[in-house]
Amino acid sequence: MKSRILIIALTATLLSGCGFHLRNALNLPANLGPVRVLAADRYSPLSEMLADGLQRAGAQAAAADATEGVATLQVVSEQWADTPISNDQSGRAQEYALRYAVIFSLHRADGSVAVPQQVVELSRDYLAPAVDSIGKASEREMLVKELRRDMSAAILRRVDAASKPVVVTPAAGQ
Repeated sequence: MKSRILIIALTATLLSGCGFHLRNALNLPANLGPVRVLAADRYSPLSEMLADGLQRAGAQAAAADATEGVATLQVVSEQWADTPISNDQSGRAQEYALRYAVIFSLHRADGSVAVPQQVVELSRDYLAPAVDSIGKASEREMLVKELRRDMSAAILRRVDAASKPVVVTPAAGQ
């Protein structure tokens, strides 16, 4: 029992000394107002994930047809690409890089830009040998889901970063 308490105390001491901190909750930019997520594809899984993430952060969901007094997180485009990165002895692609790129922007309810249009790109490598490919399609599908989840988190982190005040430090020697 004493050794368990000692291990817990030691672990807590090590974690506090290494600079590890839990991530703070997502902060939304000031004057954001009700938010709607727009995407080229109305049924985009990414836009649904973004809407859910914004609501968990405390954003008020706007009606889908609302146009005035509403902040807009716009997913301009989503692009997927499978690029072969290695071949087998017969010249058939064996390993691929799955790339996912999204262009987005965030505008406040008053029309001002909270997050300017920008691109986030993620990629994962996976094996897909031509022979013995049972289960490889499901591996790609799992990577697609994982990349969508990671993309949603990356976009929400950028929204969070836009809400933080810019701290300007004076130059050295002034």
